[in-house]
Amino acid sequence: PRLTRIGALLVRSRLDELPQLWDVLRGRMSIVGPRPEDPAFVALHRADYERILSVRPGMTGLAQLAYAEESRIVDADNPIDDYVARIMPQKLLIDKMYAGGPTLGLDLSILRWTLVTVLLRRPVAVSRSTGQMSVRRRPSPSQAVAIASSQAIEAARARDATGD
Repeated sequence: PRLTRIGALLVRSRLDELPQLWDVLRGRMSIVGPRPEDPAFVALHRADYERILSVRPGMTGLAQLAYAEESRIVDADNPIDDYVARIMPQKLLIDKMYAGGPTLGLDLSILRWTLVTVLLRRPVAVSRSTGQMSVRRRPSPSQAVAIASSQAIEAARARDATGD
């Protein structure tokens, strides 16, 4: 989505979250919990959302940490279809995991990792099976090219060695 310069500044500084903070103060939201989803998307997976909607929505949660860079990874040419097909199923899985057993310890861990993301600008990885969080360790684009090249060379050598 296109943002004005002021809008981009609000997003980068997270000041665009102030309305949600107001909802927390009013008791309509929690600080930690699954982020509210667009009703049109909820309608696509009503059964899955029954469990998710059983807990109070939050400003931050496991899916928000896992997809903090969602706007950068969604297909810009077809964002809605890409979101529904690729990202939404993963967020559903993560949010259902949280809704199945929120604990104070998990909430405190989510808050800690949220601070890592916001203050230190470090991406966070969230395990889809356990909910464990850690600093995301992906290679830079130049490192990824070097890794792919070395893997291709090794595969070619292995083929040559076997005579294929």
